[in-house]
Amino acid sequence: MNTWRLLYTPPSTGAWNMAVDEAILEHIYRGESQPTLRLYAWNPPCLSLGHAQPFADVDMARLKANGWEVVRRLTGGRAILHTDELTYSVAGSAEEPILAGGVLESYNRLAQALLYAVRELGLHVEIKEHVGHASSVTNSTGGESHAKSVTYVNPICFEVPSTYEITVHGKKLIGSAQARKKEGVLQHGSLPLKGDLARICQALVFKDEAARENAARRLLTRAATVESVLGVETAWETAAQVFVKGFEAQLGIRFQRGEMSRSESKRAEELVREKYANPAWTERI
Repeated sequence: MNTWRLLYTPPSTGAWNMAVDEAILEHIYRGESQPTLRLYAWNPPCLSLGHAQPFADVDMARLKANGWEVVRRLTGGRAILHTDELTYSVAGSAEEPILAGGVLESYNRLAQALLYAVRELGLHVEIKEHVGHASSVTNSTGGESHAKSVTYVNPICFEVPSTYEITVHGKKLIGSAQARKKEGVLQHGSLPLKGDLARICQALVFKDEAARENAARRLLTRAATVESVLGVETAWETAAQVFVKGFEAQLGIRFQRGEMSRSESKRAEELVREKYANPAWTERI
């Protein structure tokens, strides 16, 4: 069995969360850390933009009025409002058996673990296949290397299921994205546990209020939370447990519970200052 590190990190800012994912990937590349599954949350709520998504999509006045933050991800795709959710990240070498091969191969393997996990919660889910593109993936040069058909006419991630993403009753349940870089592979994604998914429309630019309201209504017909399907609230800890079980059962991973190293934490702090909390990165497009 493969031995991976399992990290639970406390709810943190968007800049810190994205910096930690990248710091872990760098340390794996240097042979200083094991492949890692990290499970985490966000505080305060944060809008994350895909690697190549225009910053002009963000309505900063409304975002600030809600007390939310904004960050740009290393991975591609569209905007997600991170709140009331379980977020996972997988980081490892491109030679790691689970992550090896092409984008869709590794994406599909990880999707099987996610599928197992949410079924353990009692959800009748399926994998959406071949719907036109995979969730956006960034390559080692930072450009969009897959999903050339993606445009940002619709800036919201959860409105559009992508290949190998998890759906329930035809609605998107988990949004994921992957980056393949010289340092290795990073994939992260979100499982909304509860709350109003349409809140994201309060953080994005629309031509008028009618368009904002239409987008909110449309989103609720195309995406779901665990609570909206089951009718009961699922605790973050419960969701985290089934994620671990899914990765173990489907991917043959044996987890060792760990902590971030001092070096990883130091590098994450640097990445917060230099990149993820810096407008030069967040507002670069």
